[in-house]
Amino acid sequence: MTGNAHQKVTANHLRRDAYLYVRQSTVRQVFENTESTRRQYALRERAVAMGWPIERVVVIDSDQGQSGASGVDREGFQTLVGEVGMGRVGIVLGLEVSRLARNSTDWHRLLEICALTDTLILDEDGVYSPSDFNDRLLLGLKGTMSEAELHVLRARLRGGILNQARRGALRTPLPVGLVYDPQGKAVLDPDGQVQKSLELLFETFERTGSASATVRHFREQGLRFPRRPRSGPHKGELLWESLRHWRVLGVLHNPRYAGAFCFGRHRTRKRVGGTVVVEMLPRDEWTALLPDAHPGYITWERFEANEKRLRDNAQAHGAERRKSPPREGPALLQGLVLCGWCGRRMTVRYHTRRGDQWPEYVCQRQGIDSASPKCQSIPGAGIDAAIGDLLIETVTPVTLEVALEVQAELDARIHEADALRRQRVERARHEADLARRRFMEVDPGNRLVVDVLEAEWNDKLRGLHQAQEELEQRRAADHPAIGEEQRAQILALATDFPRLWSDPRTPQRERKRMVRLLIEDVTLRKDKEIAVGVRFRGGATRSFTLPLAPRAWELRQMPGQVVAEIDALLDHHTEQQIAAILNARGLVSGEGKRFNALMVQRVRRSYGLKTRRDRLRDAAMLTGVEIAQLLGVSPQTVKIWRNRGLLRAHAYNDKNECLYEHPGDAPPVKSQGWKLSERRRFPEVPSNPTQEVQCEV
Repeated sequence: MTGNAHQKVTANHLRRDAYLYVRQSTVRQVFENTESTRRQYALRERAVAMGWPIERVVVIDSDQGQSGASGVDREGFQTLVGEVGMGRVGIVLGLEVSRLARNSTDWHRLLEICALTDTLILDEDGVYSPSDFNDRLLLGLKGTMSEAELHVLRARLRGGILNQARRGALRTPLPVGLVYDPQGKAVLDPDGQVQKSLELLFETFERTGSASATVRHFREQGLRFPRRPRSGPHKGELLWESLRHWRVLGVLHNPRYAGAFCFGRHRTRKRVGGTVVVEMLPRDEWTALLPDAHPGYITWERFEANEKRLRDNAQAHGAERRKSPPREGPALLQGLVLCGWCGRRMTVRYHTRRGDQWPEYVCQRQGIDSASPKCQSIPGAGIDAAIGDLLIETVTPVTLEVALEVQAELDARIHEADALRRQRVERARHEADLARRRFMEVDPGNRLVVDVLEAEWNDKLRGLHQAQEELEQRRAADHPAIGEEQRAQILALATDFPRLWSDPRTPQRERKRMVRLLIEDVTLRKDKEIAVGVRFRGGATRSFTLPLAPRAWELRQMPGQVVAEIDALLDHHTEQQIAAILNARGLVSGEGKRFNALMVQRVRRSYGLKTRRDRLRDAAMLTGVEIAQLLGVSPQTVKIWRNRGLLRAHAYNDKNECLYEHPGDAPPVKSQGWKLSERRRFPEVPSNPTQEVQCEV
């Protein structure tokens, strides 16, 4: 290969420039492994010996200190590939293949471009022409060996790391709040403020049950949370900043705060374009998890409870809106209501009325997606009250005992089904291993058999993956078994539940938590009445109907009792008097207001009640003109006789306008023959002026 090097270099190559690519993998190698750098720069003399002037040997050394595992971040390598593609390079010089690239993608792309532009490649062993099949085959093998060498190096380092991790002896970066002591053991941060901040975070989450509520509490109290950067100018320093939602989740999900050593929680993958994606692995795929490895801020049991609560909270944002953390709002069935028409989860809306919040359950997902009307909306106050009464009626020792027996039976069935699914996974894994062994044992040259066995192996692997997925999904959906301690707590709830539920000091959030312990979901369907279906945990169901909630105008409508009272009082009282009587009896209008004469008048007109004047006329009462004609006196004289008590009058409004009772068989009196002083002719007139008869007011 070396002997015919000059034969491969032609005048066409010499008319173009020679490019020397120099790279060391790390900055430490650049400063310590200087001999390798000297050898790479010495390749310029090889180019001069083959006919290139020294001024036409271009050196690219801008990628010093960068790994060759990828060409995305190597600006010098990208420049080299671009120059080769433009046909400006006659020969590419590199000490070895690993200096140019350590992955097959970048290396073979460079070979393809060199073959198209008739560019030579030189390393320490000789000169190669990628357009020649034999040279290209040799270069491909060298690139594969370079990539394999990197894999072997990584595997050796990774093996040592994994071995230490499985023993719990690996020293990994610790989250804020934990530090290493001089002996290399993880301990709590000696900074008291850091410890208090973390303790407050865990206490707030346990009290509120929500990461967002924890962030809100820190913000309302003006509290800061510690952070130790792992890179940058402030690396290792203790910084204080506002608490963020993602940081709360990171703390709650980190087992190190529960005193457990863990390794392998994340998996890093590279995508097209060089982007890196970090995936969170399920717990059964972690490399190591060793509880009680060092001191922690919470117990392992509390960590598990926090994980379960976070899973329940996260389901509120899924497609099914399965659950949501109990909030302070009055909606008792928040996150548990299903629409009886479309089956989707119903959301909660609140309306403020007279300073109080009134819930409403709304099914609007389809309306939002398709700009169509809402499926249904149901006022929630009546629904919540009915569910509360149902729970008080249902939660008894007998019903709880039956529910626990049913739950035990269901748990037994779940375990049986889970055992069957595990056997299916084992069988699928065994079949996949058999298919793999058959594929590995066949002659690679027999392509017909190889293709069939490879397809069979892929099919068995797909079956194994499906079986594992089904097992994990069903395990997540099934309910855990109830222990003896939990059983005793549930039975004790039967006597405490009615008292706790009815206690006005019990927060609404706690009532919601009690509902979630007993009820799986509630289905509502509004038609001529509201059909309610309740599904309890354990499988029991209850169904009942409720009348439709009154409309807004019906809520403001005058109560029928008040209308009847006004109707009866109009027989004897004016509107102003009726308002005073209603207020004295403590009655209010449909809007909760006190009465006045105008309101009484409006009720009389709206409900078609007879006026007091009409009622008096029906009782044969006479007007002032009629009584004056009957007695043969003037209307003014009638008023005087009324004031003196000679005539009995009844006021029919608040203006002191009256109607008069018929005088009966009393003899008519001539007005001109009677004087006010002649009281002897009317013995029924009271002698005391203060006893004058007035209109009833």
